[in-house]
Amino acid sequence: MPRAMLASFANRIAKPDLRWMPDEGLTVSRLRIELLSGLTVALALVPEAVAFAFVAGVHPLVGLYAAFMVGLITALIGGRPGMISGATGALAVVMVALVAEHGVEYLFATVVLMGVLQVIAGAMHWGRFIRLVPHPVMLGFVNGLAIVIFLAQMGQFKVPGTMENTGHGLSGGEWLSGLQLYTMLGLVALTMAVIWVMPRITRIVPAPLAGIVVVAALVIGFGLDVPRVGDLASIEGGLPAFHIPMVPLNWETFEIILPYAVILAAIGLIESLLTLNLVGEITGKRGGASQECIAQGVSNVATGFFGGMGGCAMIGQSMINVKSGGRTRIAGIAAALFLLVFILFASPLIEQIPLAALVGVMFMVVIGTFAWNSFKIMRKVPLMDAFVIVLVTVVTVMEDLAVAVVVGVIVSALAYAWNNAKRIHAVTRDSETEEGAKVYEIQGPLFFGSSDGFIELFDIQNDPDTVIVDFAESRVVDQSALQAIENIAGKYEAAGKRVMLRHLSRDCHKLLNKAGHLMVDSDDDPDYELAVDYSVRTGVLGGH
Repeated sequence: MPRAMLASFANRIAKPDLRWMPDEGLTVSRLRIELLSGLTVALALVPEAVAFAFVAGVHPLVGLYAAFMVGLITALIGGRPGMISGATGALAVVMVALVAEHGVEYLFATVVLMGVLQVIAGAMHWGRFIRLVPHPVMLGFVNGLAIVIFLAQMGQFKVPGTMENTGHGLSGGEWLSGLQLYTMLGLVALTMAVIWVMPRITRIVPAPLAGIVVVAALVIGFGLDVPRVGDLASIEGGLPAFHIPMVPLNWETFEIILPYAVILAAIGLIESLLTLNLVGEITGKRGGASQECIAQGVSNVATGFFGGMGGCAMIGQSMINVKSGGRTRIAGIAAALFLLVFILFASPLIEQIPLAALVGVMFMVVIGTFAWNSFKIMRKVPLMDAFVIVLVTVVTVMEDLAVAVVVGVIVSALAYAWNNAKRIHAVTRDSETEEGAKVYEIQGPLFFGSSDGFIELFDIQNDPDTVIVDFAESRVVDQSALQAIENIAGKYEAAGKRVMLRHLSRDCHKLLNKAGHLMVDSDDDPDYELAVDYSVRTGVLGGH
């Protein structure tokens, strides 16, 4: 028995596609594009990782180590080449309360448990439920995320070191002013201009990298007084060392970290899987959801044991990579390794890069990420879909991505249920096979949303002694439907009349038979060539 269970479990795990370059051979041109794209991503990762570490209330190296390890492992075994993962703000805002109350060691333990939960989700193929996210929710997610990325850059226009951690993230701070502000704005605009013009001149160097190099050279060469990466924090450090979280191994610790681990695992997977879908739409590749869940989990388990804050897919950096030409695992691996090189050897140089250049890159990501056609789409789609797009966008900005997606899916599901609930109706006629009987031909699905409407279709007082309910154009879906059928049968029974069910499909027959409602235990004809009538046993679900 255990061997059979293990074999069944193994069959659920598809063989992952771990090829570095799934669609093309390794050429000098492709290698150059991938390496330069990875370098661009690594440069953009530095201030993001440092900022998110500050948000979580941990040392900057904790964020940088997470960006390196999560980025490297997911690049090696992730579900889709081209995606970039690392420390993210969506996770950091959850971590800050844990760190403030219990300390960083509990954070490391939580990240390990978070990773275990994500591996379980991947092994159980729960990632496929991302298919339930409707397209309006995806549009709202993309638009909201673009706004969040834009707002996150506003912190770079404040004097470094003046922002405070309030326990809910960074806030406050003194805005740049005068010549320093105007200089930074000009450099941001210059970076964006270089990124826009560069593809029209040459594609040898990724446009975002060209923008960073040009602006950095200008700032360093002329000694311009603008904030630089080093003003945030020093990124110099050593190799991440193996470290078992120093927390008591008891039930109390588990009770502390489990709620945070569940929330972080859910947020990380939702953001990662939505990013996977978005990258898939751009690159024309699909699949890999379960593999991505496992990769995220493995990376977080490893990160927790090496002093990192954990992470998930980063849509901003993924867009930088894809738009710079990155299509293989090489770019993600290169980005992680470049980041490690920065930490070990090149911190003095990287710390001289102006924040304005990186802000300019992210602003171009915002412009490219926002679904501008959604304004046109909202005038053409149903009003509820337009509402969902706006709702998800607003909730993404006001709360976080995971909450917004869950809210969007729930609202979309309720709208769908309501629309289907209104569809149920009945056509009545005299029976051709049962003399004196009346037939109710039910049309529309019978489920929790339409069960009340179903009951209202019947005229129990004026109906004849035999009533046939024909489900040829309907389906019995759930327990509420079963209860509604039993209620009707009970009312007819109390009036001294009987109800027969006809034209049950195999799934409906199975559902009713399992509940114990059918008086005749035989298969219905799914092609309806032979009408089979079933009497209904009442009292199964507890009254009428």
